[in-house]
Amino acid sequence: MALISPEQKFALWSILLLSSAYGLWIEKTRWGTKISGVVVTILATFTLSNLKVIPDQASTYNVVWNYLVPLAIPLLLFRADLWRIWQETGSTLIAYLLGLFGTIVGTVLAYYLIPLGESGRQLAGTFCAAYIGGSVNFAATAKTLELRSGDLLSAGAAVNNLVIAGYLILLFSLPSITWIQKIFATQDSEPKLSKKRVNFFDFENKEELKILDMSLSLAISGIACTLGYGLANWWGYPQAGIVGTTITMVIFATIFPHDLQNIVSAEQIGMFFMRIFFATIGASANIEVVFRVAPILFIFATMIVLVHLLVLLIIGKILNLNLAELLIASNANLGGSTTAAAMAAARKWDNLVTPGILCGILGYAVATFIGVGLAQLLP
Repeated sequence: MALISPEQKFALWSILLLSSAYGLWIEKTRWGTKISGVVVTILATFTLSNLKVIPDQASTYNVVWNYLVPLAIPLLLFRADLWRIWQETGSTLIAYLLGLFGTIVGTVLAYYLIPLGESGRQLAGTFCAAYIGGSVNFAATAKTLELRSGDLLSAGAAVNNLVIAGYLILLFSLPSITWIQKIFATQDSEPKLSKKRVNFFDFENKEELKILDMSLSLAISGIACTLGYGLANWWGYPQAGIVGTTITMVIFATIFPHDLQNIVSAEQIGMFFMRIFFATIGASANIEVVFRVAPILFIFATMIVLVHLLVLLIIGKILNLNLAELLIASNANLGGSTTAAAMAAARKWDNLVTPGILCGILGYAVATFIGVGLAQLLP
């Protein structure tokens, strides 16, 4: 029994919001920038949940899943102009696509080698999406595939969070390993790209949030959700509401790129909503449930990320891509735009901040499709 019960909704919202704020604040510190505030937020609520301070299941968390996540996804896609992504990501996009391919290969191998039971296809699709676009797509794909079966979802969320946290630490450490440096071209040996590219997630350099922009952002996001869920119902597959929403928003962003990019608050609000989502999945990640219900998921998820990394490094070496590009692309695959930008900034790979962000945005746009599609194809 948790100290704070599921019925104490204001208390739970306060903890979710405080954990999100703590993650944002910690990014101002030296060690916080190296790990990223997202991971810190997850670990904060994860710790509180496992210490029985907060429950691992509550209707408050369902509100986040059912409303904040669908609204956050179009907000994060305001800059998903496919033409611009193609033009500005350069060889980082090639590295990102290699990582995407590696994740699919790893997921298929893990699916056939590690039995997951009746929900195996759903879990495979959800983990595949999470390791192509980040935790944003874990939420979207799990919701689309209806992987919300209590303990199983908690176990999956816990495994996903723990594996990603460990993997991000590994990515940060790889550039410091001498024999890795000898095998791959380093960032300094490659020509620099323009440093004048915009860092969309550099909140310090952004315009001040405006009420009109905030209202427009939320209104457009709501319209995208309305059309997306309407499209899914028209398809006869209401569970695919987030897929329809993603399609709608990518179309908006590609047709009206300048109009949407001038609304500067969209990504900030979307990331704020996702911070609350990260806090929620941390709270749902009960380590006891993981060991009791699905310990094999640790092996499953670890196999996916290791195959992802091996495929990325081996083919990346063949194509002579530099190590920095490969690691930022991998970070965009598994962590998303925020952690990719944080890693590029922390490593002083300034020319890779924007490509990492754009690859992460591409991941938000395509990962759910790939995860759901793979789940349908697997036997």
